[in-house]
Amino acid sequence: MADQAQKMGINNPAFVPDGEPVQLPKHTQKDPDGIPGVGVAGPKILTPAEKKEKFAIMKNIIIISIAFTFLFTSYNSMANLQSSINKATGTAAQTALYAAFIFSCCFLPSWMIRRLREKYTMAACMLCYSTYMAAQFYPELYTLVPTAVVVGLGAAPMWSAKCTYLTKVGTIYADLVGVSSDVIITRFFGIFFLFFQSTQVWGNVISSTVLSVGVADDNKTEDDLQGCGYHFCPWDTTGGGDDSSKNDTGGIPPWQRYTMSSIYLVFALLSSFEKKNSESPESNESTTKLLANTFNHIRHPYQVFIIPITIWSGLEQGFLGADFTAAYVSCGLGVHMVGYVMICYGLCDAVCSYSFTPLVKAVGRVPVFSMGAVINLGVIITLKYWTPRPDDLAVFFVLSGLWGVADAVWQTQINALYGVIFPGESEAAFSNYRLWESTGFIISYACSTLVCIEPKIIILLVFLVLGILGYYAVEVLERRGGLRKDGEGKVVYIDQLVSGKY
Repeated sequence: MADQAQKMGINNPAFVPDGEPVQLPKHTQKDPDGIPGVGVAGPKILTPAEKKEKFAIMKNIIIISIAFTFLFTSYNSMANLQSSINKATGTAAQTALYAAFIFSCCFLPSWMIRRLREKYTMAACMLCYSTYMAAQFYPELYTLVPTAVVVGLGAAPMWSAKCTYLTKVGTIYADLVGVSSDVIITRFFGIFFLFFQSTQVWGNVISSTVLSVGVADDNKTEDDLQGCGYHFCPWDTTGGGDDSSKNDTGGIPPWQRYTMSSIYLVFALLSSFEKKNSESPESNESTTKLLANTFNHIRHPYQVFIIPITIWSGLEQGFLGADFTAAYVSCGLGVHMVGYVMICYGLCDAVCSYSFTPLVKAVGRVPVFSMGAVINLGVIITLKYWTPRPDDLAVFFVLSGLWGVADAVWQTQINALYGVIFPGESEAAFSNYRLWESTGFIISYACSTLVCIEPKIIILLVFLVLGILGYYAVEVLERRGGLRKDGEGKVVYIDQLVSGKY
């Protein structure tokens, strides 16, 4: 772990150019006579081989980021529309997807990574998403649910491989350039999510353009609008105006569905054709061992504290994609406006995903997490008291943009936090991350067609408060010197602390 200042994000040289002088850790420095450990400050002089390795790492980070951009340009945009154009079948498929995701988190990541290594695992799992895109041509329960399960099974190894790869090569890169691994890992996650969150822009440009063709003005009555927003219930046909009173496919013409599905399927297929080279070190852990480590890791005190904020991460994404789009945007404006509103969300998310790393450098991690919580709290309160109306067009974009700013905090900083506070445990830690985040998605999508917006808002508030308090507990413990360790230097787990063994 880094020293106390680095842990808190203070004086974090995340965006100091690699060629500039940096204070290297003493164990990596040498004095003029070549004796290690003296602690002489100065720039790290790279050999030609090290420069080549540094370039290869950065190239692979960009290639992986672009591949994910192609994939989630199609998947995220189609997922955003499920509660509006497929309604019950779409949200049922999303629930099945994240249920399969949880199962996959427990059994598949290490098995696939050990056999295919990280980048080949990502490429193979990306193909799973193509089946779900193809099912959109004929969206029935028996086509959407099985293909969603395939996506869920492939998603866990793909995301675990991505997180493990970024963490491993971040550590290697940090050793090359003489910068703290905490800094580089945070930077790499920022670069990745800059590309990833831009998918909300590109994909929704496609969906909005297609769905807006031939759309007439929809004159919603005051009674229709009173059934939107905080008072929206998925089974109440009076709340959705024209859109919600139509069939399960949202009333869109077949040519629009086929056009979007064709474009998204091509994007999903393109994502798997990434170049395979410069692999990171291979994992030798067996599936059984990772499963044991994953559940054993839940006993780690830090993991216990950050479970609520990890669930919140999935919950808030699911709420925006399933509930905000249906109860506020589709109900108040029409399904053709979902894409436009989500573009604003994606644009703010992408820009802030990259910008927050230097912000952490300037002010520390705690203020950035606190800012995300305050923004989400303000938007949630607004959603409780605001009734969406077509005249309030700017409000839709402001709320989605603010949600994107907050989401950038959770996506970049929670990922980086897992990499920083669990050194040497990346696979088990990120397996837990995806396990609990997918739990949040399941809660969101399972409730989507069964529960009105009012209790969903309450659920959001509960997990937001519990999540930020748990995160603060981790930071307080770090300020006080970290966790208690046994005689072998290992962290004492929560059950051992409770039992009084230590």
